[in-house]
Amino acid sequence: MRRFSVSVVSVVLAAAGAGAIALGVGMSTPATAAGPLTVGFIYVGPKTDYGYNQAHAQGAAVVSKLPGVKVREEEMVPETVAVQKTMESMINLDGATLLFPTSFGYFDPHILKEAQKNKSVTFLHCGGLYVAGKHPENVGSYFGYIDEAEYVAGIVAGMSTKSNKLGFIAAKPIPQVLRNINSYTLGARSVNPKVTTTVIFTGDWSMPVKEAEAANSLIDQGADVLTAHVDSPKVIVELAERRGVFVTGYHANQAALAPKGYLTGAEWNWGKVYTDYIQMIQSGKSYPHLLRGGLKEGFVNVSPYGKAVSAAAKKKADDAKAKFMAGTMVVYKGPLKDNAGKVVIADGSEQRQTDVELEKMDYLVEGVVGKTH
Repeated sequence: MRRFSVSVVSVVLAAAGAGAIALGVGMSTPATAAGPLTVGFIYVGPKTDYGYNQAHAQGAAVVSKLPGVKVREEEMVPETVAVQKTMESMINLDGATLLFPTSFGYFDPHILKEAQKNKSVTFLHCGGLYVAGKHPENVGSYFGYIDEAEYVAGIVAGMSTKSNKLGFIAAKPIPQVLRNINSYTLGARSVNPKVTTTVIFTGDWSMPVKEAEAANSLIDQGADVLTAHVDSPKVIVELAERRGVFVTGYHANQAALAPKGYLTGAEWNWGKVYTDYIQMIQSGKSYPHLLRGGLKEGFVNVSPYGKAVSAAAKKKADDAKAKFMAGTMVVYKGPLKDNAGKVVIADGSEQRQTDVELEKMDYLVEGVVGKTH
């Protein structure tokens, strides 16, 4: 699942030359062995889902081209004891010494159990669940500030809408999802204060029927730009194209599914993250237990602009992207109210990307139509 949670007490900069951000305290140096490094990637869904799993598989494809690296992949592995069996097979039969089990539910208890049994194997998990002193030293986790790309996509949506109504289909109202909804809306309203974003929560990460129902409902309510935070936006993107509304993507590039209406999107660039990790491990360097990065660090990308995006929208979006790349953009600054009128960030205050408070987000900002419960 695509949840995100973190328990950290400090922020440490510079992750072993990767240019990324290491959150928390502690670095680990993996055991290195002669010969090729065998790396295992495990996905909860299909590698061709135009979404979460495809984004990770694209990262694995980058890794497979690195010298001295062998890649093993397994898709459609449920978040049950089945993933333990897959990990053990990769370790015992394939000789894997580095595993990337990518789904949220793999971590506890499955990765933790296997890490205790296989001390010489490094387990790196997509999320923010590693806690120093609590979890095994051969475990780490990584994630990215994809809400930066969502903010840029929101700018494009805000300048492309005619109805000033955006629609957001989301799985669950947990902090990382709320952060994406809020950043998207703040980006849109930074260029078009009349914009509102109506959000519908489906209740889970992969519910194509409910996702289609939500998309149709939002379009029927007047939304002319849709986006989503679900495992695979494929159904939503295709439906938006059929009904003649714009759409922005998530996880991977879905432009091929909506050649007329695809505006842009927020994409993961896991190839960068995986390459950084592998180069650290191959050279015997320490790797961070909690790793973060955004547009500046190359962890996330903004999809190329579609044909329908105006020159003015491109200019505004590019200007915002440049600020993120320069490290000068602050999305969450006061005065900021939630959609019930409560001040959540006071005037004169700001929360930058590395601020742990953002990883506890429990509100929807002004301009979002919807509730978190």
